[in-house]
Amino acid sequence: MSLIHLSSPHVSKANATDRVMRLVLIATLPALIALTIFFGWGSLIQVLLACTSALAFEAACLWMRKRPMLFFLRDGSALVTAVLIALAIPPFAPWWVVVIGTFTAIVIAKHLYGGLGNNPFNPAMVAYALLLISFPAEMTQWNAPFVLIGDNWSVLASFTDSLVIIFSSINHGMIDAYTGATPLEVLKHRGGMTTEEVWRNNPVLSQGVFAWYGISAAWLMGGIFLIYRKVFTWHAPFAMITTLFLLSSLFYAGDPSNFADPFLHIGVGATMMCAFFIATDPVSGATSNKGKVIFGIGVGALIYIIRTWGSYPDAAAFAILLMNLSAPFIDHYTQPRSYGHARANRGIGGGK
Repeated sequence: MSLIHLSSPHVSKANATDRVMRLVLIATLPALIALTIFFGWGSLIQVLLACTSALAFEAACLWMRKRPMLFFLRDGSALVTAVLIALAIPPFAPWWVVVIGTFTAIVIAKHLYGGLGNNPFNPAMVAYALLLISFPAEMTQWNAPFVLIGDNWSVLASFTDSLVIIFSSINHGMIDAYTGATPLEVLKHRGGMTTEEVWRNNPVLSQGVFAWYGISAAWLMGGIFLIYRKVFTWHAPFAMITTLFLLSSLFYAGDPSNFADPFLHIGVGATMMCAFFIATDPVSGATSNKGKVIFGIGVGALIYIIRTWGSYPDAAAFAILLMNLSAPFIDHYTQPRSYGHARANRGIGGGK
């Protein structure tokens, strides 16, 4: 009787690119639903626009590079990048903002470096950072969430009004009727008031902040789903969130009048999105488990430093890009030891 010889590792099913991207797209659905509930139709419109433009730019780049178009379009990487950009920008951002963002991510940050697997930086964060620096007004016009403000519920724009706002940049009166500051912006520009005074006097923090907590919970749900499906490991998200929580707790405990509480840093802004959908990027992040922990610690520390003492209220994109630069260095000094070989590199001397 002949025996079938199988070599290790004994993997029952390949973790193909298209399968991974499909799971990531599924995991973004809770955040899209939460954004639509709390902020209206804008995010859904932005997702549709971003996916359309991203596929168009992807097809154009593949055609110019003489690559098989249908094969690469079906892998879903362009759609994942487009969805992350669309969910990161304000729901009422003008249409050309998301088009410029997808162009930057697909053409510049991805294909100019050789395509998927060769990009040193996360394409979605490259696009977001460029948009934030180039168009600060358009990138900070978040509409007020659908929550109880005082004795009344805030008003969300209808689907028709959302289309008009996104595709027409001349109706400033309609835009001003819906947009407002984010909780991180309110704390960043508190005008000499203490943190406690801002919490008491500004409804964006006292009541509107719960919408942001709900969205962060949605990102957390998607991240847990991806860990359960073994798309990535827990190391980078856990290290990033823990570092951010510990740093913010340390400074908040020492001076609560001038520093935000740790739960605000965790539950508001792009923290959860960054932890589970950006810091876990296998291409631009660290690869070994120890390296992922170091990468996550660096991202969490940089987010807190830039948020607290920098010029930008939310610093996820800049933190990720800075750590992308460090990922090859981290990988070099955190190589796991292969069985039967010399020990891994340690320090500048390379372990000698």
